[in-house]
Order: sequence, then C-alpha cells, then structure tokens
Amino acid sequence: MKLIVFSKHLATKSPQELAAFAAELGIDGYDLCIRPGHPVTPENVATELPFVAKVMSNAGLAVPLVTGNFDLLEPDHPTARPILAAMAESGVKFLKLGYFKFDPAKHDYAEEVDRVRRVLAGWEELAAEHDITVCYHTHSNRCMGLNCAALAHLLEGRRPSCIGAYIDAGHMVVEGEEFAVGARMVRPHLKCVALKDVLVTREESDAGHGKEKRSWLESGRGMVDWTSVFKTLREIDFTGPLSVHCEFECEEDKREEAIKREVAFFRKFVPKA
Repeated sequence: MKLIVFSKHLATKSPQELAAFAAELGIDGYDLCIRPGHPVTPENVATELPFVAKVMSNAGLAVPLVTGNFDLLEPDHPTARPILAAMAESGVKFLKLGYFKFDPAKHDYAEEVDRVRRVLAGWEELAAEHDITVCYHTHSNRCMGLNCAALAHLLEGRRPSCIGAYIDAGHMVVEGEEFAVGARMVRPHLKCVALKDVLVTREESDAGHGKEKRSWLESGRGMVDWTSVFKTLREIDFTGPLSVHCEFECEEDKREEAIKREVAFFRKFVPKA
C-alpha cells in the first residue's frame, strides 16, 4: 500500500514544491488533482501530467492516482481521451471521476442505476484502450454509489481491470456502513481507499426533531475505527493507493502543519517501505 496525499489543498505549489513537501511529509506520492487552478489542468494535461510524473519519479515518488474535475462524468467529455492518454504516457494507473447526483424529488432510483451503469460501460471501453482503471468514489450526500452497497450495483458486470471502486472510510461512516462489510462487497473491484475522519452529532431541527451534523476532523478525533479499517485491508490483501484527503476544517495558514499531523497518524498503520 502506498500512502499518498490528495493535492486538492496544495493547488498553489509547483511540481517541484510538491516534491519537496512530499519529502517533508514522508509520503509515497500524490493523488493529483487535474482541475482548474492546479499545476495540471484538463486543458494542459497532455504536457503537464507527464512533466509532473517525471518530477515525482526523479524524487523517488509516485502518482498512482489522479482526480478529475467535478464535471468529468461521461466518457464523451472532451477532456476524457486527453486525460487517459496522458495517464498512459505518464504511468498513472487510476482515474477518479466526478459524482452522479441523485435527487429523490426528481429521479427514479432504478432508472438512475441503469443510466450510470451505461455510462460506466462506456468508460470501460475507453479505459481498456489505454490500460487505465476508471474509479468511482463512495461519497455521501445524495450521490449515486454513496456507499459500497450502492456502488456494487453500479459495478456489477464491469471488468475490474477497467472500472474500479474507490471507497472512503469517512463517507461510509456517514452512510452507516461498516468498513469491514463494505470493503468485501466491492472487493473484486477495490482499487483505491480514501482516508478521512468524521464526527456525526445531533442537532435540533427547525421542526423540533433531530437532524445530523457532520464535522470533518483530523483523523483519530472522529468516528472511523481505523484499527478495523487497516485490519480489513490487510485481511483482503489490499495493495492499492491510500489517499489522505485532509478535508478537515482548518485555518488555511495552519493547514500544512495539520497535513503533517494527518500523515504521521496514518504512518502508524502504514510504515514507509
């Protein structure tokens, strides 16, 4: 397992600065954002992703995973082929898509499952052309595939070498799914794991009933049972990248120190090779 950091909160760093910060952190590389405002964007991916991958490789680091922009959903998106071609050239294996939203007031769930399955079938063909695995991430808050049980319906019948599961320990807590159970539901497709922690508490609603409040925290302060998470990953022989998301609430001028604490927390479970 490689411990990597999601570069979402490091958008202002150049590739060389990212490599230097990785050395400070003691990580194995990055889950690299391909989004506007980052060193690699959907528009410059053909030249900049190979360049960043080379900078990382020269520093003894890896880029096993890239995260696309939120609108990267359909295989006929104009940036889809350029991104996969640049990944193949750069040796990047995994791509994370955006999210298919579900509106219970507008959508029929079964119809949406069929629609997303058709979209993933299109991605499967494109991924096979480039020897890439396109991954879908378990994300709470009315997304399709919001936990492993729902994601399994979307992945059924797809080739695991082409279409992968990217599961998230924090979002699984929010959606009430035990990591040990969920991971086994999608085990044949499991390629990547996101690491983040959350605390779910009760708030009073306007109607005087209870409602849920989610607080995204530094890991070890929330509700994720990290001992169970890593025990499960060892039991199922997971070898893919672990992306440290660092989505906790934090003052921006203190975020880099918080990222260092987050990585140190997970190094207790994943010693550096």
